[in-house]
Amino acid sequence: MNISTYIHAFHFLRPLWLIALPLLWMLVFWLARRHKGDGDWSGVIDADLLPELSMDAASASSMRPWPLLALLWSLAVLALAGPSWERNQTAAFRAPADLVFVLDLSPTMTVADVAPDRVTRARYALDDLLGAARDSRVGLVVFSDEPYTVTPLTQDVATIQTLLPPLVPGIMPSTGDHLAPALNQAEKLLQAGGMKNQRIVLLTDGFDDPAAALSAAAALKARGVTLSVVGIGTPGGAPLQNAEGHFAKDAHGRSQLARLDIDQLQQLAKVGGGSYVDLAQLTNLVTDLQVMQHSTGSAIAAQGIEVSHWRDDGVWLLPILLLLTSLLARRSWL
Repeated sequence: MNISTYIHAFHFLRPLWLIALPLLWMLVFWLARRHKGDGDWSGVIDADLLPELSMDAASASSMRPWPLLALLWSLAVLALAGPSWERNQTAAFRAPADLVFVLDLSPTMTVADVAPDRVTRARYALDDLLGAARDSRVGLVVFSDEPYTVTPLTQDVATIQTLLPPLVPGIMPSTGDHLAPALNQAEKLLQAGGMKNQRIVLLTDGFDDPAAALSAAAALKARGVTLSVVGIGTPGGAPLQNAEGHFAKDAHGRSQLARLDIDQLQQLAKVGGGSYVDLAQLTNLVTDLQVMQHSTGSAIAAQGIEVSHWRDDGVWLLPILLLLTSLLARRSWL
């Protein structure tokens, strides 16, 4: 890199520190004016007698510390501002954790007991959870009658977030609400990842295979995989619509209500060794995921990824500061 390139690249990493420069210069000017001439003793000693009592008056008046003090403070501020003109390349690191999100796309997720409807709120919640898991590898599985992998484990969380809007029950080739196969599918993705810290987060309003789902959750826990559950919906529920867009009726002609079975979901989370939260408590799970990423031990290098950052060269001003500071140790200046 030639000199012109260095000049072009020169900038301060923390330029707001430069605001302190004029303030410090004004302070030095004020101190110099305040201590000009005979200093503070002029107020208590006669002006004719003071020169005779002053020691080294001539030498003290010939050199004052204020220009040096202004220079020292200026260099200190410049160092704090972080002058930089060169980039460093370092390896990127990520938390050694794998997460698979499982999203329920069964017909009951179209119910509107939470505005605007369950599946939309589930996507919003999933977007928040993905944002909290940016330092981990993340996968996504959706299910109704059968599970489908949307993305395998990846560090490209932003891409997964862009895939969320089209995820609605209507895209599923068949209807159903079988959770156990989806948990098994998520476990396969985690096994391919090979990390020790593995977790599954389920977003659902319920499932119709409780025995198989609880058995799958217990198997996950036995293998060291934690299962957390986010309940989507309300216990009161709302009418369920059929394929024609009309409210579904039971055998007695009454509207079928899709209710959130909180007890069932809490039991599933307990068996899976995780926690259950509803939409109002989602921030608790977001915080939990963030803590998990910072407590997994040593980070590992991300293959093929480097991080570019500007080098802080303010440190090179420190030896100059120390040398100049030693010049202030003059007896007449103390």
